[in-house]
Amino acid sequence: MTTLWPWLSLAGLGAFHGLNPAMGWLFAVALGLHRQSRRTVWLSLIPIAIGHALSIATVLLVFAAFGTALDPNRFRIAAAVLILCVAGYSAVNGHRHRVRVGMQTGMAGLAVWSFLMATSHGAGLMLVPAVLSLCLADRGNELAIASSLPISLAALAVHSGVMLAVIAAVAFAVFEWLGLSALRSAWINFDRLWTLALGATGVALLVQ
Repeated sequence: MTTLWPWLSLAGLGAFHGLNPAMGWLFAVALGLHRQSRRTVWLSLIPIAIGHALSIATVLLVFAAFGTALDPNRFRIAAAVLILCVAGYSAVNGHRHRVRVGMQTGMAGLAVWSFLMATSHGAGLMLVPAVLSLCLADRGNELAIASSLPISLAALAVHSGVMLAVIAAVAFAVFEWLGLSALRSAWINFDRLWTLALGATGVALLVQ
């Protein structure tokens, strides 16, 4: 179970990110409805997934590089403090983004938007506890970049695969059956859920 729960956490976070409209499915549906094209919805999922994956990969790359140069316990505490700071900022200011992408954006613009959105939300930081547990499994308190990179890539693949599947399912359901108007009467405040999830991630790192 000590090596299974981090993978389940990565998959669960992938599902959570996929359900969050700020991570892309809302934009894909809006583009599809604006252009009256089911094909646009499906094509939009590709740059959204790529941008999100690049954001996650950037965080994990920094984790793999600096995590091997620092004492694992100090790195864990530093990561926890950073995550809690992001959660605190989100709680006070909310997710007020200045990034604007119009309905006429292309696939490249959508990928850049997805990258910036995932980065500003601290999506990659939420994966750090699970990846850290996997990298330290059976190694005590020793981190090695040679072993951290393959594990980080595997974690990225699991997380991104689940997220893409969930985004596709939600986008299809909303576009084909619900429509954006139905969401006005059944909206969930994902900003608050995201802030709580970030805070829980930071606490998990502190007590790990």
